Amino acid sequence: MNRIDKKFQELRDRGASAFMPYLCAGDPHPELTDKLLLSLEAAGADLIELGVPFSDPIADGPTVQRASERALTHHISLEQILSIVADLRPRTEIPIALMSYYNPIFRMGEAVFCKAAHEVGVDGLIVPDLPPEQAQSLLEIAPNYNLATIFMVAPTSPPERMKLIASVSTGFIYCVSVTGVTGARAMLSDEIAPTIAELRKHTDKPISVGFGVSTPEQAEQVAKIADGVIVGSAIVNVIEENMDDEVKLLAAVKRFASELAAGVKA
Repeated sequence: MNRIDKKFQELRDRGASAFMPYLCAGDPHPELTDKLLLSLEAAGADLIELGVPFSDPIADGPTVQRASERALTHHISLEQILSIVADLRPRTEIPIALMSYYNPIFRMGEAVFCKAAHEVGVDGLIVPDLPPEQAQSLLEIAPNYNLATIFMVAPTSPPERMKLIASVSTGFIYCVSVTGVTGARAMLSDEIAPTIAELRKHTDKPISVGFGVSTPEQAEQVAKIADGVIVGSAIVNVIEENMDDEVKLLAAVKRFASELAAGVKA
């Protein structure tokens, strides 16, 4: 068991859901990533989804796209992000799942990447543009380094595909709440509950819901039916609104994350 497995087991034993905020590494500046991550943990985060900025983030909406663009203006690289995780590990044991498109991993080399990720303390991988049918080599390498492989189920996924995704996912299964890209939304999708209900027929692995969860009230609703609640764009919006003042930025992110965490724990 790695940190992700242990955390979900601990939460299940307590009958609780996980609050999992998303943070784009390097946004608004690489020197703030560790401070923001620790602020999210202090606010009640159970796991962290740490995004690797990419020039063509096909699964992301405008908010996360802008965050990636801001990070890339500082020329942040996958190697730098792994270094940030290494620097963080003496200060936190919070589980960290890297969300990266496949190109940076491919360029580094899957085996080299997995070894480096394990050595610095990464716990899981989310690669949204790598379907399980094309992920065989990564699925063979990642377990050697105790890295969870987290795949996405969408409302459009038929039962047979859910079975496939459930069979290769470790750590948790990422349930996409809507057909579309990431982004804060005024209302939750009606597709979440039936998607989770169908998925639970095929697996007992933890299921976390992301894409569109934006408020403490929405987080509370999702936590009633899912094992984890992922909030990304709504947090990135707070960063974007306060990025000219570091003290104000960290305080605003911690305050909003605390409200989301309270919703999840409710």
